[in-house]
Order: sequence, then structure tokens, then C-alpha cells
Amino acid sequence: MGVKGYCEVGRSLIGKWRTWSRYPVSLWVRSLRSNAALEAIAKASEEKVPNVVLYNYPSFSGAYSALFAHLFHSHHNIPCLILPFSSVEPLRVEDLTSEGLETCYLLDFLCPKEFLLKLSQQSECKVIGFDHRKSAISCIPDANDCPENLTIHASLEKSSSSAVYEYFSTKHADIGNPDGVVPSLLDSKAKVRVELVLKYIEDGDLHRWSLPSIRAFNIGLGEWRSKFNCLANPYMYEQLLELSADDLIAKGNSYLSSQQNAASKLLGKVFRVRLGRGFYGECLGVRADGNSNLSDEIGKLLSAKSAAAGLRPVGAVIFMQRNNLKMCLRSTDNATDTSEIAKAYGGGGSPSSSSFIIRMDEYNQWIR
Repeated sequence: MGVKGYCEVGRSLIGKWRTWSRYPVSLWVRSLRSNAALEAIAKASEEKVPNVVLYNYPSFSGAYSALFAHLFHSHHNIPCLILPFSSVEPLRVEDLTSEGLETCYLLDFLCPKEFLLKLSQQSECKVIGFDHRKSAISCIPDANDCPENLTIHASLEKSSSSAVYEYFSTKHADIGNPDGVVPSLLDSKAKVRVELVLKYIEDGDLHRWSLPSIRAFNIGLGEWRSKFNCLANPYMYEQLLELSADDLIAKGNSYLSSQQNAASKLLGKVFRVRLGRGFYGECLGVRADGNSNLSDEIGKLLSAKSAAAGLRPVGAVIFMQRNNLKMCLRSTDNATDTSEIAKAYGGGGSPSSSSFIIRMDEYNQWIR
């Protein structure tokens, strides 16, 4: 649904924003407020480009939202500057205000309230934001209290990328062509491919996790996260159009299969671990040097295997990390708290997942 208003996106984000303002600019101006970004903004200001699009980076919904903004403005030959935006390394309002600016889009994120208010006050341009997160929805005030040039489209039932796709598709159809024909924002083949990807992204964005192979899809898509900076990757839009859910799922399944095979080999080399020299009972463990990325999966499998052997339902995965011996504890039993062991040895974590550094002489006492 479309809701007019501004939003304070969580206390933690506001706290970060206020913290940044106390430090010299040189300490918090980094990659996303790079020379390339500032040069692009300066050029757009000189040419009086009327539209600026900021998209959440690195975010799958943000990247696809940027794609739809790019397709719309390109199709209608409307000048537009598209830039990645990160709350960790942000652009400033002063960077975005220029004489010719008419519309500023915030795709898949809402800035801190200070940013939104300052942008709407220093510029007469329209500010249009899209978000689907609960932290944003709960902070949107009544429409009557909002600046006229600030509009927010927010919904807990639809991801930002889906909402932005519908928004620009509708604008595209409203403009139409002189001959009366209204083509889709995407051609027929790309439309089917992209819309299926959007469904999977939405399934993750809204934490439904209901679509088949959603885990494999997210793993397959994960490697693209670093490529969603349109300044550093000029081929981003073409790549997004070519991505297919089937290919991403296949890649994810291949990765999961290799992980499972590697984990199975390690599970053949288990041994008993006397947790805290036996004070916390015994469980099964395995050395996973060179395979620390498997610690979570192996630990959970070991937890079940340990319980079946009549030991504590805990899996201990041990490996070398930067010249230190690290032990990761995992449990699939809700009544077991692994963090009490980790905290006793200077580590921490949650009941089902914790870790700590252990001295070699102490470790040798645990595996006797």
C-alpha cells in the first residue's frame, strides 16, 4: 500500500547516523561515497538530471529495484542517476540537492528521519521511498503529519522489489506509446524469468521460506551480492536480466551436495570429547581443519549422532583459526545450552550455537 510519511528506521540505525556525524568526514566516507559516486553526482547536477535513484546495497531487492528504475527511465529516455546506498557508508543530503532535481527514489530502504526531513526541506523535489521491513512500517506516522513532497510505499505483504516492479510497470503503461501500444517493461522471456526470481526473493524478504528449494536459491544468489554495485559493475543490469531461478537453485544444490559429501567424510573420523574435562559431560567431536565453513552443518549432524550414542546432544567441531585452536559447539536439542560451556572458557553464543578459543594443553585434556 502507498503511505505518505517519513520513517525513523530503528534506534540502532539512528544511533549510527548520529555517531557518524561526530567524526571527521574522512573517517566515514568510503567506497559508496567514492570519487566515482561524487563525480557522477556532480555531472548529473551540471546537466540538471531530474531523477536520482538510491537503492539498498548490498541487497537483492535493492538491486532488482534499481533494474526496474533503469529500465523505465531508459525506455522513455528520461535522464536518471542511479547509485548504491548503504547506511554504513552513506551519501549526505548535501550530495543530492541540486537545482534540477525533481524526484529522488529510495528503493528497498528508508533513511533515518533526519535524512528524510533534511532532504525534503532543502529540496522541492519529490521523495519516494519503498520498504517492507517491520521496523520501517511501525515508525510511519499518520499521513496528515507528513510533508507533501514525501511519499512512502510500505507493506508487510510484499517485498520492495515486487512493489517497485509494479510501480514502474504502471508508470510505463500510463505513459504508453504514440501508436497506442503499451509494451511490458520486460520482454516476454525476461518477464517470466525475472518474475520467478522476484517470488523467491520475496519469500526470503518476508521470512516465509515456503517455496521449494528456497535455501538452494539463496545460496546460489549469494555469490552475486558483491556484484550489485552499479558503479563498480557496469554490466549489473544485463546480468540481473539473465539470472534465472532454476540456474540459481542448481548452483545452490551443487554447493549443498559438495558440503554434504565433505561433511560425511569428516563424520567418519569422530571421537569423544570430555567437555570441560568431563564437568559438562561428554559428546562427539571432529577435527575440521581446512573445513571451518562446515562447522555449523557438521556440528548439527554430530549433535544427533552424539545423542544416539547416549552422550550429550552436542556436536564439537574443532579447527585451527589464525594460529588458535577454536571449538564450535552445536546442539539440535532445545533443552541443551552450549553457551554455558563456551562462556566458561571465554567465548559466547546462543544455546544452540556457541564457540570459544581453547588452549592446546587444555584441549588435550578434553580428548583423552
